[in-house]
Amino acid sequence: MGSTGTVPPGPCWKPPLLLLLPLLLYWVAPVRSHRTVGEAVRLPGDVMLGGLFPVHARGASGAACGPVKKEQGVHRLEAMLYALDRINDDPALLPGVRLGARLLDTCSRDTHALEQALTFVQALLRPASGARCPGGGQPIGAVPEQRVAAVVGASASSVSIMVANVLRLFAIPQISYASTAPELSDNARYDFFSRVVPPDSYQAQAMVDVVRALGWNYVSTLASEGNYGESGVEAFVQISREAGGVCIAQSIKIPREPKPGEFDKVIRRLMETPNARGIIIFASEDDIKRVLEAARQANLTGHFLWVGSDSWGAKTSPILNVEDVAVGAITILPKRASIDGFDQYFTTRSLENNRRNIWFAEFWEDNFNCKLTTMTAGLGAQSDEAPRKCTGEERIGRDSVYKQEGKVQFVIDAVYAIAHALHSMHQALCPGHTGLCPAMSPTNGRVLLQYIRAVHFNGSAGTPVMFNENGDAPGRYDIFQYQVTNGSGSYRAVGQWTESLKLSVQDLEWLGSPLLPPASLCSLPCGPGERKKMVKGVPCCWHCEPCDGYRYQVDEFTCEACPLGARPTLNHTACRPTPVIRLDWASPWAVLPLLLAVAGIVATATVLVTFIRHHNTPIVRASGRELSYILLTGIFLIYAITFLMVAEPGSAICAARRLLLGLGTALSYSALLTKTNRIYRIFERGKRSVTPPPFISPTSQLVITFSLTSVQVIGVVAWLGFQPPHSIIDYEEQRTPDPEQARGVLKCDMSDLSLIGCLGYSLLLMVTCTVYAIKARGVPETFNEAKPIGFTMYTTCIVWLAFVPIFFGTAQSAEKIYIQTTTLTVSMSLSASVSLGMLYVPKVYIIIFHPEQNVQKRKRSFKATSTLVAASEEGGTTK
Repeated sequence: MGSTGTVPPGPCWKPPLLLLLPLLLYWVAPVRSHRTVGEAVRLPGDVMLGGLFPVHARGASGAACGPVKKEQGVHRLEAMLYALDRINDDPALLPGVRLGARLLDTCSRDTHALEQALTFVQALLRPASGARCPGGGQPIGAVPEQRVAAVVGASASSVSIMVANVLRLFAIPQISYASTAPELSDNARYDFFSRVVPPDSYQAQAMVDVVRALGWNYVSTLASEGNYGESGVEAFVQISREAGGVCIAQSIKIPREPKPGEFDKVIRRLMETPNARGIIIFASEDDIKRVLEAARQANLTGHFLWVGSDSWGAKTSPILNVEDVAVGAITILPKRASIDGFDQYFTTRSLENNRRNIWFAEFWEDNFNCKLTTMTAGLGAQSDEAPRKCTGEERIGRDSVYKQEGKVQFVIDAVYAIAHALHSMHQALCPGHTGLCPAMSPTNGRVLLQYIRAVHFNGSAGTPVMFNENGDAPGRYDIFQYQVTNGSGSYRAVGQWTESLKLSVQDLEWLGSPLLPPASLCSLPCGPGERKKMVKGVPCCWHCEPCDGYRYQVDEFTCEACPLGARPTLNHTACRPTPVIRLDWASPWAVLPLLLAVAGIVATATVLVTFIRHHNTPIVRASGRELSYILLTGIFLIYAITFLMVAEPGSAICAARRLLLGLGTALSYSALLTKTNRIYRIFERGKRSVTPPPFISPTSQLVITFSLTSVQVIGVVAWLGFQPPHSIIDYEEQRTPDPEQARGVLKCDMSDLSLIGCLGYSLLLMVTCTVYAIKARGVPETFNEAKPIGFTMYTTCIVWLAFVPIFFGTAQSAEKIYIQTTTLTVSMSLSASVSLGMLYVPKVYIIIFHPEQNVQKRKRSFKATSTLVAASEEGGTTK
């Protein structure tokens, strides 16, 4: 067979075994169904449509067919006839082309439906009369005029599946009006199958959307055993897994024949996960009612939140006498409408005007509970005498109860879908041609399928009719909630689903909390500043873990550390800048160092002025005027560094700190070292010789002092060049365990070690000076400078030995910046004060308050020193 679905005339063609199997099934069909095979409602036409309807129920005791089905069978079959009449009478739709039909009875059985469907494909394989193949074989080439272009049906999904497997082999499109099994959406297996009703997967999607709209993420499913319940739950689980955000706590199946206590067991199992209050239920009406009764017996009225499928819909039977348990239940029902034109058509049908329906007489007898005089009812007529004879004057809807069957709308839409597809195909292949043209005689099934999938028109109920790539119609559902108003319960429409959910949340009512939907959650939402720590294997369950320390909540699953220079807010939902501190002038920690520095500078200035005014007195000369001025300069710089340590750090301040921090001490201890070394060498040489040691002149002393100091200056200048100074904000120094106490410290880029390194050379000079002071302790009593220098150095060593452990011992303190700065400045001021007090205060006191003793009373004390000074200044010798 070619792509057109026709058989080339003439050549002998042997069909593959796959195509012969259905024919063999037909030719060897059981005798029990022989009466119905071939029986059909036939309408002549240019293009023939097939129809499959469950006119009769499934037969019992080996019979193929049972009693007639008035609504699901006859109503639907008549709906197709009604649609064909309207199409053929419409001059704008398929002009010049008349649609015919061959309508068959499936007897609600898939195997019987397969036998009937084989009659649709039989015409494709019927040999032409008189033609013979070499060897006596019959050629397959003559195509019958009355072939089926498309099939409307079937009803049950199991029947449609069976028929679709055959029709696809012969490229015959099929449109169902009632089959909703998700399996039929597989376009690879059922590529010629389409349907105007939404598949159950859409219903499951609608229920998933309802659950998510209510904010639920943890539900249980309940299904009646069988294709409907199990397939519905399977679709719901699959869609919820793909969509994410909804987890299944339990999936419970209700047996076909439940044992006593089975429903109580179901309720107990549902209560094993009490947080999963939402129950998705795909079950029969009887099972729904018994579940609600069991919930009431367990005193759980109001606990479960039911979401029911279309088997519950807006029916009263599932909740009869258990309305209190059903309050708040949300149910789904496919959107459908009653076709007024069909009501008018069907209620006017009679035995006289509806002879084309071969099963209408049987329907007439069953509908009016009468018996015709002649046996025209056909299969399914009762053998027992009916209470009365049919008069033929009975009228549907007047003499019998009539309510339009729910799938009538979809039958009409299915027929119109084929008609619109044929119309579009006719316009494309037969432009300007009235009636069928050769391009559509016969109709190519594969091409027709493409036009069917492309149709888009307003159906009989005014809603759009269209198909997706799988041949499925769009899902349209009404959403109801069972509510109690003024003591009476009823279903209230609260939304609809058409590809997407439109739910009127404000119209929902709930027990206990009329406005807010009750929760059906595995875990409660985490608070601000907490992240979700998921439970392994259960994506809807989690533990709430606080974002502690310096972490903040980035999203619901993540905590991250705040960047450097920031700390979390009080609720740990964001970061904020960390406050920056520094030692300022008003700080209590700066009061003592500043007072000492000011007092020291005033005292140093006083000594300097006194020495300058008494520059040529013996006591000033004996002190070594040049070294004294250098030492006083160093003491002044030591006091001045306090102001630099308190000032706000900047590039200039940081550079001055580096330069002056060690310069003052280096200058002071270089001068003292030079002086003690000079004294020591003079008296040591005096023990062995009258010749004075070298380099004891004032000029030599200055050169030695500045040489020693230059080491400090060169080192600092090299440091400044290698690493230019700047201020930094140190956020690690006061990064306390409590973020609220965290502070950034504005300081110069000097670590503790670099600060000690800056003073290291001065400490080395200090230690060396102390060593020489110890060595010079034995100088004659008449030399008054040895012992004050020694005492000065001993005291200075004690001060610095106390400073080092205090400085490094506060490294982890929250007040580090204050303690270390205060300790350093106080220690330096004390060491400078010791030098000033021991070496210069006594001399100033004598010069100012006892000037007469400058020559007389203290003459002997300074005689030796004066002689040494004079000798050094004159370059001579002395004994």
